[in-house]
Amino acid sequence: MKRRLFTPGPTPVPEEITLAMAAPLPHHRTPEFQETMRRTHELLQRVYRTPDPVVVLSASGTGAMEAAVVNLTHPGEKVLSVNGGKFGARWGELLCTFGRDVEELQIAWGESVTPEQVHDGLSRSGARIVFVTHSETSTAALCDLQQISQVTRDLDAVLVVDAITSLGAHRLETQRWDLGCVIGGSQKAFMMPPGLSFLSLSERARARIDGNPTPRYYFDLNKALQGVGQGRTPFTPAISLLLGLERSCQRILEEGLEAVWLRHQLLADAVRAGAAAMRLKPVATRPSNAVTAVYAPDGTSADAVRDCVWRRFGIKLAGGQGSLLGRILRIGHLGAYDAADVLQVLCALEEALHEHGHPVQPGAATAAARSSLAQLDAVPQRGAP
Repeated sequence: MKRRLFTPGPTPVPEEITLAMAAPLPHHRTPEFQETMRRTHELLQRVYRTPDPVVVLSASGTGAMEAAVVNLTHPGEKVLSVNGGKFGARWGELLCTFGRDVEELQIAWGESVTPEQVHDGLSRSGARIVFVTHSETSTAALCDLQQISQVTRDLDAVLVVDAITSLGAHRLETQRWDLGCVIGGSQKAFMMPPGLSFLSLSERARARIDGNPTPRYYFDLNKALQGVGQGRTPFTPAISLLLGLERSCQRILEEGLEAVWLRHQLLADAVRAGAAAMRLKPVATRPSNAVTAVYAPDGTSADAVRDCVWRRFGIKLAGGQGSLLGRILRIGHLGAYDAADVLQVLCALEEALHEHGHPVQPGAATAAARSSLAQLDAVPQRGAP
């Protein structure tokens, strides 16, 4: 049986990216590999929509989050941190670990922080740096990053964004929205294995690094910035992953960012419509296009349903985290997914729910998804003019 991932990370790796990573291993201090790094940096800037440098770390997304904390905040500094789920909570944990004075803005799980709440939090705390999660993977909730960025600009605050599951799935205008630091990860919409993370750094963000007395070594972003334009890294990078990253960025840009964003929206709309047809209640009030989170039906174990989907169909769904552990199902649809994938996962979930006694009308989920999936025909295909 073919096994398939429908999790919000890691996501399936297309064959062309796998082949790029399987190329003979070059040495990272050669001019040839440095040219690869220069090309990849330029491609990342295009995906990020910014002329500012984008640093690549051989670390998971949490490593990049830690790098943002130790480089962009100073000991004892007052900071505002938005906590609306497991990964928002991680910002607060990291900031407290390094002794920052954290004003935590608590948001109910499933809700999205509003620009007004960020404005009030900044005004109340006096903080001039904000840490926010764009797409909260644990709840599938999305915040209005564009409007929040307007608030931080008006109050002269630097905005640091965990965009690990939104970058490549949602419109994200790093330069236009004046985002100080945007963090991405390889195992999400970049369609790669885990192991790389990325940080864009605006001029204001870079100014915060200089003179920062926080001890750091591997995660010293000034070291990384010194060689980023020349394709040099301060330490041995994850070479094979970087070969894959070049091909990943090329693939995204060949499809076109606008087309990639629209494809994610239509696939997410289809999954949500199918879930509604199965009478599954969504967790998020403002859902992300990267992942759909739904509560298991009353009297039904979410983990038992996930196990059934895996055992019978070879499809891996994600479960809940934190306070939602064992209560919800999460269906990932970011990265290299298409209409056939959505139909497959909806059919499998429908069968598993039926097996566990939840009354579902056979074919209702796929029928509900059909309208959104039909619109995919109008989305430009990869390589099309």
